[in-house]
Amino acid sequence: MKAARLEKREYKREHKREQKNEKRERKQRGRAARRPLDRRTTMIVILSAIALVLYSVTVPVHVALYASSVPIMMLLAAVAVTAALVGVRYPNLAIIMFTVAAVLIPLTISRDAALHAPWPWSVPMLIAFAVTVAALTFQHGWRHGLIMLALGTAAGLVASVMLPTVPSANSLIVTTSVVGGIYLIAVLLAGRLRLGDELTRQREHTAEEQARRELIEERTRIARELHDVIAHSMSVIQVQASTARYRLPDLPADAASEFDDLAATARSSLTEMRRLLGVLRTEDQSAELAPQQGIDDIPALVDSIRRAGVDVGLELVTADVSAAPAGVQIAAFRIVQEALSNAVRHAPGSRISVSVRTDDSAIRLRVHNTAATGETSPSAAQSNGHGLRGMRERVALVDGTLEAGPDADGDWTVAAALPWVSKQESM
Repeated sequence: MKAARLEKREYKREHKREQKNEKRERKQRGRAARRPLDRRTTMIVILSAIALVLYSVTVPVHVALYASSVPIMMLLAAVAVTAALVGVRYPNLAIIMFTVAAVLIPLTISRDAALHAPWPWSVPMLIAFAVTVAALTFQHGWRHGLIMLALGTAAGLVASVMLPTVPSANSLIVTTSVVGGIYLIAVLLAGRLRLGDELTRQREHTAEEQARRELIEERTRIARELHDVIAHSMSVIQVQASTARYRLPDLPADAASEFDDLAATARSSLTEMRRLLGVLRTEDQSAELAPQQGIDDIPALVDSIRRAGVDVGLELVTADVSAAPAGVQIAAFRIVQEALSNAVRHAPGSRISVSVRTDDSAIRLRVHNTAATGETSPSAAQSNGHGLRGMRERVALVDGTLEAGPDADGDWTVAAALPWVSKQESM
């Protein structure tokens, strides 16, 4: 019955972990999906404002300085200045739109007017050309930007060839140089933005893998302890019950049948335990053959921390702990081990004190460390990992209590009470 209750409790805990992991993954996918959407929305807003300003300038300039037809210029200018905005989602269409407008607009002007103004590129069209090249480069990469630069330049050359009597060399040189420089800057900035996005994704992936690895390590540790403590006890029960009829020759038939049923129940529980261990363990984790540590191993643990240069004090006041359940002994050692590890990791340079006391009812643990001398705050760092969660799970398994948190001075204390007999065993 105890094994069944433990399995049911572990199943519920595992289900809650999976739900938390799913929520975290949904949030990460949502953040990853929102970043491109936010950037695209920002570009649409900016390009819309630029298109509105350019359109309000391009039409009057071409009508006044180049004597262009108002209806035709209104149509072609709208095509030219909105090409960058269309290119946010349809880059190929944007390239076609601007190239057509860049060829037709110079051909709609008066030749006499063109002698006194830049041609085939006016200043508003030069700006529209640069904006379109930069927008395509930012949003879709250097290839689309380079194609737009090449076709736009070719459009100006085509207009110059079709009207060879109009001066065009200065305008072509200036436009090609300015837009070419803007294209190079856009390529560098776009590469920098993509590198930043990739680094952000890598950090999220690393954090996710770290959390998953810590969770797997904790599950493997719990599985090992289940195997070493509960499965071993069930095996002993099964063996004793199976051999009772042979060890006790005068055993009544009814009692022998009861022992046989007890052995069958133990074998069934062992089968379920192996299935549970198969769920908890991963394929690349194998059981450790070293014996599990207990309360008597805490001084050696403290000595190993001291050898690393950490100031650790130990107060060990214990009675005979040989009768303590194995699960309680392991939980006590692991809680002290995790608390020391957190203190060393998140409060470097602090002084640590460990207190282990036993009485007739419980084992009482207290691990206290002073505030960190570095920049890391123990209260901020320890609350985000799996260490405290693992300690709470261990305490819950033996019906104990755990308190962990900082005080007003920034010190951190972990206090646990592990009863000798759980509530379920006492019922």
